[in-house]
Amino acid sequence: MFTDKSLIVRRLGRQPYQKVWQAMRDFTDTRQSDTPDEIWLVEHDPVFTQGVAGKAEHILQSSNIPVIQTDRGGQVTYHGPGQLVVYPLLNLKRSQLDIRSLVSKLEQSVQSMLQDYGIQAVADPAAPGVYVEQQKVASVGLRVRKYCSFHGLALNVKMDLTPFQLINPCGYAGLKMTQTSSLGGPVSVAEATQAWLPIFCEQINKNHLIESKEFINNE
Repeated sequence: MFTDKSLIVRRLGRQPYQKVWQAMRDFTDTRQSDTPDEIWLVEHDPVFTQGVAGKAEHILQSSNIPVIQTDRGGQVTYHGPGQLVVYPLLNLKRSQLDIRSLVSKLEQSVQSMLQDYGIQAVADPAAPGVYVEQQKVASVGLRVRKYCSFHGLALNVKMDLTPFQLINPCGYAGLKMTQTSSLGGPVSVAEATQAWLPIFCEQINKNHLIESKEFINNE
């Protein structure tokens, strides 16, 4: 029995970006007012993604990593193995949220998780994301359609950070990136997920979690 406090949690493992992006759009376009909310947890194959207002000059050097133009907010970022990517597919109207409050809850959940490891992290209202000593550990980029959110959060856990040197991350020249494994935090995506998910679910008032490892468009 689904309620407003139900949340389907899909643990998708490692997946190509475009496959998940298309599935998110399909889910959002076809969901109804009573469709249960979902959260997708995934690691992506190496990829640069550009937001709707992304500027080409923020890609500093070409490489064999593909660049994909997406429909989320923000500028260019990098996704790769060892990064926890979270896609909250929420009915914002039903959850009494707006996009700014959802961004804040995503940021605050990462801050709270890092605090549990003794790591002081901050958010910057002018540049969404989470920072530790002016280095970015998590990025946020969302899209809302029909009062429903998709895209989401990328938390650097234990990954190769060198591809970030090929771009101005999130459009900021010289922005340094860091990751939880270098800060004394989670050292694997599984550990980060276990530490972070309960915090976020409490913040969005979801206490009935339904686990799945399958794609919505494969069912």
